Amino acid sequence: MAEYGYSVQPNPAAKQAASTANRNLSRTSKPTGSRASLKIPQKDLLVFFRQLSVVLQSGVALAQGLDLLAENMTNKKFSYCIESISARLSAGEELSSCLKQYPKIFNALTIGLIQAGEAGGILDQVLERIATLMEEQAKIKGQIIGALVYPVLVLALAVSVSLGLLIFIVPKFQTMFSDMGADLPALTSFMLTLSKVVTSIWFLIAAPSLIFVGTILLRSSYATNDGRLLIDQLVLRVPLFGDLILRSEMAALCDTLCTLVNSGIPIVEGLERCITASSNQVIRNTIRRGILLVEQGQELSYSLDRSNVMPRLVISMIKIGEETGQLSFMLEKLSLFYKREVESTVSALTKAMEPTVIFVVAAIVGTIVIALYLPMFSIINKMGN
Repeated sequence: MAEYGYSVQPNPAAKQAASTANRNLSRTSKPTGSRASLKIPQKDLLVFFRQLSVVLQSGVALAQGLDLLAENMTNKKFSYCIESISARLSAGEELSSCLKQYPKIFNALTIGLIQAGEAGGILDQVLERIATLMEEQAKIKGQIIGALVYPVLVLALAVSVSLGLLIFIVPKFQTMFSDMGADLPALTSFMLTLSKVVTSIWFLIAAPSLIFVGTILLRSSYATNDGRLLIDQLVLRVPLFGDLILRSEMAALCDTLCTLVNSGIPIVEGLERCITASSNQVIRNTIRRGILLVEQGQELSYSLDRSNVMPRLVISMIKIGEETGQLSFMLEKLSLFYKREVESTVSALTKAMEPTVIFVVAAIVGTIVIALYLPMFSIINKMGN
């Protein structure tokens, strides 16, 4: 580990130099905000770990490598953070303990992997694995967001078209129908009433207020354990999108656990790290219950199967991996499989949404147009008679 420059015992001169460096940094470039609240974009973290891995593989000492990276960073806050970490390393601290000072930047999973790399003397390899893991998770997250954005845009387009017709077009027909004294069908009467509601001052006040209050209630509910569990359960039951979310969670879980096992981290500690890597409360609770059973001596496959949440494929492959002693290999294959499943599901959803956009907008516009022209037919019939 001495080749990375973080296990050498410090001397008084080094401590004094590090202390002086810290004071100089505090006077010159310290950004606003505390260490606990400092956040860095995921893209910058990915580039940092990838570059640091290359630097260490080149034989450069860890503290010196951090200084080199900090000098070439465009993000000044992150640059100051890395310089502070380098100063602590020069004073004799380990990299993992330095990173713990910035919990919003380096999560528990990252720190756990780095601790394993320090213990095994494979820090450069672990940093490469961290960068790869972050890259894969960011890719899956981007695919999920891409799949969810499309229906949201469809909904926004449908609502905008409907409001435009109800506010600007329907009132003109209402005046024409009143002048003609035409008998209005039920659908037309409903559309005219809806137009009156939408164009009223009360709607302009109530609609934004309801949206604002609903958003606050949803966020406050999601902040509680019970509320988050309920919402995440509902998310997993949404047709098509629920399966997509579950597959993405399985890909992230298997990828993370495979990386941890390959880094030499015990299975129980690895599962605990996987809890922080999951974004779904249902999956988190399943892992927590699995940890309790594993600590009691049960197999991992049996422990995860008790909640009836994990897909049968995951349980079967993990069981085979345990029986053959190839758990990390099976987890890697599961991760690759579910990553491909996520990509194919996103592609299928995107293709299916294209005709859905046309159908939804056409249905809304067509309903309004039919409602407006139904009275015209009765007027034409009366004029003909």
